[in-house]
Amino acid sequence: MGYNQKMFTITSWNVNGLRAAFKNKADTWWEKYDPDLLCLQEVRARPDQLTAAQRESLEKKNPTWNPAERPGYSGVATFAKNEPLATEIGLGIPRFDSEGRVMQTLLPGIRVFNIYFPNGGRDLIRVGYKLDFYQELLEICDELHANGEKIIIGGDFNTCHQYIDLKNPKANEGNTGFLPEEREWIDIYLEHGFVDIFRNLYPDKEQYSWWTYRGGARERNVGWRLDYFLISDALVDQVEDVIIHDQVMGSDHCPVSLLIDLK
Repeated sequence: MGYNQKMFTITSWNVNGLRAAFKNKADTWWEKYDPDLLCLQEVRARPDQLTAAQRESLEKKNPTWNPAERPGYSGVATFAKNEPLATEIGLGIPRFDSEGRVMQTLLPGIRVFNIYFPNGGRDLIRVGYKLDFYQELLEICDELHANGEKIIIGGDFNTCHQYIDLKNPKANEGNTGFLPEEREWIDIYLEHGFVDIFRNLYPDKEQYSWWTYRGGARERNVGWRLDYFLISDALVDQVEDVIIHDQVMGSDHCPVSLLIDLK
């Protein structure tokens, strides 16, 4: 249908390894759901590491890849039903771009960031790097907003914003992903012209997008909402819905979809 269609679907999913996702038949879901833009994080693979059949299935989707320099680590990839106006790899900052964390896709009137935000690490040694990433990205977005661009940031933010966004907030206040200094950056983004569109639509809804593999957490729904769409204020009226597909298996994260009218 191209970019003149009424409703456009963007799906974000941390697949925790693309080869594992294929093994777990995650592709069966995305082929059936068929989003207009599929943004995958933590792919941990280059195209040449996939089977011929897997590569063929993805080549039909106008793929853009940003693998990390370190093999088997991080990486994002974006797949578009119709060829985008343009794509940009990374942020233009070597210390972040070496980890393959960002892909930018330009649609009519909208710039979509597919991002795998850094994890602070169990020993918190990477928290500083993570916060620097938030700051550098925001400076870029501020400039884009100042130039009149409308922005969608979708991906694994590796941070829960509010108590409602995870099952056991008190027990996790000292853990990365729920540290005060991490959560504050979400506040700062919201002060700089962004809206957490899921929370905007569903202010009281307790729904998660990630569950540890330990202790049957997913079966008990002991989860965290780590996967977000932050969108420019100017786009809010164009949004039809945000769907957290928490029944979809294939990773420790589930996919999240944004339905938006491109107008």
